[in-house]
Amino acid sequence: MPTLNINGKNRDVDVAPDTPLLWALRDTLMLTGTKYGCGIAACGACTVLLNGAPARSCVTPVSAAIGQKVVTIEGLDAAKAGDKVTRAVQAAWEKLDVVQCGYCQSGQVVSAVALLSGNRKPTDADIDAAMAGNLCRCATYHRIRAAIHEAAQTLA
Repeated sequence: MPTLNINGKNRDVDVAPDTPLLWALRDTLMLTGTKYGCGIAACGACTVLLNGAPARSCVTPVSAAIGQKVVTIEGLDAAKAGDKVTRAVQAAWEKLDVVQCGYCQSGQVVSAVALLSGNRKPTDADIDAAMAGNLCRCATYHRIRAAIHEAAQTLA
């Protein structure tokens, strides 16, 4: 049975090693904040952090996550509550009312936290590159970009 480090805790998951990480998170560990969108890594709804880098959990097998640190949207809220970047992103998302339907937002927030963790002064081009592949059905891209800039200003 594989053991994964999820949101700072080692968790046993009774799944085959080739099971997509998304299903281990959602169905086995009941961490449903990470969403299923497309199943082919094209939409970004399933984005988690794997050792701090965004990864599409729908195509990442559990075997690739063994020995890695996996952080889900729930982990950003709980384990990273004291993290300045997480707080800045969450506050900017609320302040600018980014969310419309909300389905893509866990992937958007996780990707934004990853970007700002490594680049506190992103340009529009930096934001576009980091957020590429995170699709929003409601087309709130301008609010997402504005919120990332707002969070970056808070962190400056």
